[in-house]
Amino acid sequence: MTVKEAYNYGVYFLSCNGVDEAEFKSLCLVCHLAGIKNSDYPLHLQDDIIMKRFADLLWRVKSGEPLQYVIGKWDFYESEFYVGKGVLIPRPETEELCDLAIKHIKGLGECVVYDLCAGSGCIGISVARACPNATVYMIEKSSDAMPYLLKNAQGIENARVICGDIKNTNDLKKADVVISNPPYIKSDDIANLQSEVLFEPQMALDGGKDGLDFYRIINDNWSGMMYENGHLFLEIGETQGKEVSELLTGFKDITVIKDLYGNDRIVTAVKKG
Repeated sequence: MTVKEAYNYGVYFLSCNGVDEAEFKSLCLVCHLAGIKNSDYPLHLQDDIIMKRFADLLWRVKSGEPLQYVIGKWDFYESEFYVGKGVLIPRPETEELCDLAIKHIKGLGECVVYDLCAGSGCIGISVARACPNATVYMIEKSSDAMPYLLKNAQGIENARVICGDIKNTNDLKKADVVISNPPYIKSDDIANLQSEVLFEPQMALDGGKDGLDFYRIINDNWSGMMYENGHLFLEIGETQGKEVSELLTGFKDITVIKDLYGNDRIVTAVKKG
């Protein structure tokens, strides 16, 4: 079967089974198997593809498994990251958090940066690649996420992986910048999420009863770990801007920033003196 034939069959199969974004998902799967970029698809229409392998991937997507897990990697901020069961999938909104932090860090020179609840490492590794003068520590406690984090960080000299709980700041260097996309969904809301999201680890989603547990930890445990005028960059849920701002008692100049969809998504703040 050719790449073009496989793509057309994939669109038909996924559409008939009620899978959303059938054209995009079929394209991603076909290009993954063909070893080409999505943008190169028109140049490889007559290449051969093994139908059995393609069918296996289609059935995984039909079952509700996230496309990113099926492919095993995903693009984020100019790089590609390995992902799979047990690790949160990188999302476009988080690229905006990353971009804001990188623009600030580039002006600092040598500095210490922490990525808390690092998951796949998409934030911390992107920062490390863009800011070679920064030493970036990525803290993650999930044993399921750790293999992906270690694999993604391999070969990046200024990236450091720490297996641990963000509550424990013993023996850590002080920070110039702290970045985090922590779990922020209310515990009772998790069961109502889209079926694909429920494939992702609950540990990476569950922010406690009010969704704010990790912001409290960051304020209580990390404000004292930051230099005066150190910068904090947080991703938040779209209704949490006011609540998170009020929790950050160790910080000043607190700003809520909207994402590309017009929703509150990022909080920035400066460590009080």
